[in-house]
Parts: sequence; structure tokens; C-alpha cells
Amino acid sequence: MGQQTREADVIVVGGGLAGLAASTYLGRAGRRVILFERADAAGGRARTRTLDGFHFNLGPHALYRGGRAAEVLCELGVSVRGRAPGPSGVYAVRSGRLHTFPVGFVSLLTTGLLSPREKVEAARLLARLRRVDTTPLQRTTLADWLSESIESPAVRELVAAAVRVSTYTDDAERLSAGAGLDQLRMAAAGVLYLDGGWQTIVDGLRRAAEAAGAEVVTHRPVASVLRDPAVRGVTLEDGSSVSAPAVVLAASPAEAARLVSGGGRTVVDEWPRQTIPVHAAGLDVALDRLPNPAALVAIGADGPLYLSVHSAVARLAPEGGALIHVMRYGGLRGQPPSTVQARLEGLLSSVQPGWRGAVVRERFVPEMVVTHAMVTAAQGGWAGRSGPAVPDVPGLYVAGDWVGKEGMLSDASLASARAAAHAILAAPGRAIAAA
Repeated sequence: MGQQTREADVIVVGGGLAGLAASTYLGRAGRRVILFERADAAGGRARTRTLDGFHFNLGPHALYRGGRAAEVLCELGVSVRGRAPGPSGVYAVRSGRLHTFPVGFVSLLTTGLLSPREKVEAARLLARLRRVDTTPLQRTTLADWLSESIESPAVRELVAAAVRVSTYTDDAERLSAGAGLDQLRMAAAGVLYLDGGWQTIVDGLRRAAEAAGAEVVTHRPVASVLRDPAVRGVTLEDGSSVSAPAVVLAASPAEAARLVSGGGRTVVDEWPRQTIPVHAAGLDVALDRLPNPAALVAIGADGPLYLSVHSAVARLAPEGGALIHVMRYGGLRGQPPSTVQARLEGLLSSVQPGWRGAVVRERFVPEMVVTHAMVTAAQGGWAGRSGPAVPDVPGLYVAGDWVGKEGMLSDASLASARAAAHAILAAPGRAIAAA
């Protein structure tokens, strides 16, 4: 092992949204923070790639206006610019045909997706969903709740599709009904698509972290957490080490377990086996024109498909151009990548006929991790999630989209970052007080 040369109050491992936010909170509280990111740039899955004037997020990203992520960004002074998508141009796809997706009572009356009797049941359900107590539904699967609460198969299908879009999860047999309905109601309060993509959040958080005194070090992988049994710091892959009484692992369950593997078993070793990652396959297409400007969103009613023209809402494309995200929730699921890609292209052709003649850039990602842990009924919904404090390793904390009791996706990432920072600051005698 190389010679120890540095000290910090807190080491953060991982430069995604959670790591940057935790570093900002801790730096503003006067702690000496070093963040290590193994990649050549911070941001993780929130990075945006700009090509030919098009801003490519890694799949369709949405900031929930009433979620914890928006709240944390406001607290940290990170401003975002974007707009909320409107209710027009939203379609449901069933058996390859497009129908108006009922996003409210007016579109519910006009859609051909449901029969008159099904529309009555759907209207009653929409009114009732606002008042449903989700607490006793945390341990109920979404599939069971749909079966017990909705008579019509078509209405069940519709609600399942809406939950799928808001949670990015296509697994009604395991997803917690309570957590899924909570997310659906939050989505109904509105989302934002961001001008310039999610890189604007990454850049804003990095500026905030560095302004707070945190040191952000990229292209510097951490090899392991030092502990005996309490945290003593980390070793880097170059053999050097950095000492600190507190470490935040803003990483996946598997990466956290790998970093803590030396020095005896802990609860962290079980997390990769207890968590179920959520996957998706995505096709991102940049066009020099939008063939059908009237069709902006398509949601699979009888399959886990989604399409959205995000550039119709946010500034993501050059003047006259369009950026479209097409997704299959669940990823490949054993199918060949070419089969899934063809299915996504087929959806795109049905919504935007003639798109192939307008292509500037396209990118197919056959298997991406949307979130590292589904909120399952078996774990008790929100209450079953881990962290941020690791109970059997004093001084060790975790943050990310799989941590804490608040929210999903980026909401969980930023809420858990805040919770981890607050826990460190409240810990007696562990983190060094500011000079």
C-alpha cells in the first residue's frame, strides 16, 4: 500500500447527483470534503452528451416538480430551466393503434381506448385515487391492488401503464402498490423537461460543491474503505490512502459491497442480493424535423413502451429539429437487442411516420440501469429501504437512488444525500468539527 498523504473530515465516493449534493451540504457546514469519481467527469447517469446541437440525456429524464430532488436543488441554490409538458398530443398504444390517452376528464370522455362503461369506472377511480391511503398498501403488490380494486381489465391496464411511466418500473408482481400510487400522484402534480438536459443539474451541483469548499477529484477510483471496525478512510487504486472518520458511498449496492468487503462481513454484503435493479432499453433519435408535430407522447397500454418528444417542451435541439426518446421498460428481458430495437423503431414509425428520412443522430442503449433498487412490496415499500447510515460500520453512510425512505429515482438520490449529510453532522465525535 502506498504512503498515506492526505486527510479529510468526510470522503465521498461517487460523483453522481447524490455524491455532489452530499458534498455541498457537508462543505457548507464547514467539513473538509474530498469527492472521488472514477470516471473522467462527474454526473454519472445524469450526464448529457451534446452532438450536432442536440442534447442527449441517457434516456428520458424528468424532474418531478413536487419531489425531493426539486426541493434539494432549491435548498442548494441550483437553478434549473425548463418547461412542463402539456396534456395535448398524448396517445396510448394498444395493438399497434393510437388512441387519445386520458390524462383528465375531458380526454377520458373522448378517447376510443375505453368503452362507455369503462370510462365511468375510470372516472370514479381517478376521483378516488386522490384520497387513497397508501400506508396499508406498502406491503401489497401493484398487481394484487389492481386486481382487487378495478373490475375492468382495460382500466387496470391503463392504471398499470400510468404507474409504469411514473416509476419507470414494469413489474407489477413485485412493485409496492403504495409506493407506486404515491409516485403516480406526485407525477400528476407535474414534471419538468430541462433546457440543455440534465447536465445543467450536474454542472450546477458541482459548482455548488466546489464553492462550498469540497474538492472534486475525477478519474481517481477508490479501491476500498478502511475500517477497524469504524471507518478510517479509503484506499485508492493507485495504492495511496486518505484518512477520514466518515465516508459516504454514493454508489450502487454492488459497488458499496465491493468497497467494504475487506475486514469482515457487514450488512452491506447483503444489499446486492436484497435489491432488484430496474432496467430499460432506450432509443434516442435526433431529427432535423418532426414529421408529426401533433403526436408528442405515446404510452404503451398493452406493453411496456414509451415515446416522448422532449424537444417539443425543452430546449434540447437546434431550431426546427427534434429529439425523441423511445423506451422499453424492463430492458431486453432475454430478447436479442436487435428485436427490441426493431420494436422501438416500430413504435417510432407509428407515431412519427417518415422519421428515418430525417435522422441526424441515433443511439440505441439495449440495457441501462434506471434505478438500483425497485421499491417492492416484499420489503415493505418505502420502509424497507436501506440507509443512509450503515448500522454495523460506524462512520459509513450510503446515498443514491436505492437509499432512504423518500422518493424514487433522482428524488431518492438527492433526498438520501441530504439525509446522509445531516446524519454525519449530527454524529457525536465522528466527523471533525470545523476549525
